[in-house]
Amino acid sequence: MARAPAAAAASKRKSAGGGLRLGSLLWLQGLACGALATMATPTFVLTSLLLMPSLLSVLMDRAQGKPTARAVMLLGLAGTVQPLVMLWRTGHTIGAALDMVSDPTVLATAWAAQGGAWLLCELGPLLIAFALEAASHARAARLRAERAAYEEQWGMPPGRDGGA
Repeated sequence: MARAPAAAAASKRKSAGGGLRLGSLLWLQGLACGALATMATPTFVLTSLLLMPSLLSVLMDRAQGKPTARAVMLLGLAGTVQPLVMLWRTGHTIGAALDMVSDPTVLATAWAAQGGAWLLCELGPLLIAFALEAASHARAARLRAERAAYEEQWGMPPGRDGGA
C-alpha cells in the first residue's frame, strides 16, 4: 500500500521537472509536422510560406510564454484560412498552392496581418506608457492649479508648506 504513494510522488517529480513530458511533446510535434509535410504537401507549402513571419517570430521571441509570437501567429493563421479553403476547393495540388503563394495579394495579406500584430505588440506598451504619462502630467497640472486657487482664496502665500 505504501508503494502507490511513492510511485505517484516519483511520477510527479518526473513530470514537474518537465524532462519526459517536454521531450515527448516535442517529438510528437515533429512527427505531426513530418506527417503533414508528407501527406499534405500542398497544405504544408502554402501554410509554411504564408506563416514565415510567424515562424521567425517564434524563433526570435525570447520572452517567457512568447507573447509576441503568439499574437503574430494568431493573426497569421487568420490571414491563412481563406487561402487554405481556396486550395482545398481547387483540388489540393502543389501547382495551386504555388499559384496562391505567387499571388501578391494573398502573400501581402497574410504577411501584413503578421507584421501588424508584431508592430502592435512592440509599440503597444510604449503608446500605453506615453498615454499614462501624459494623463499623470495633466492631472498634476490640474491639481497645482486647484492648489493655487485655494491658496489665493484663503490668502495663504504660495507653497508655504514646502510642497510642490
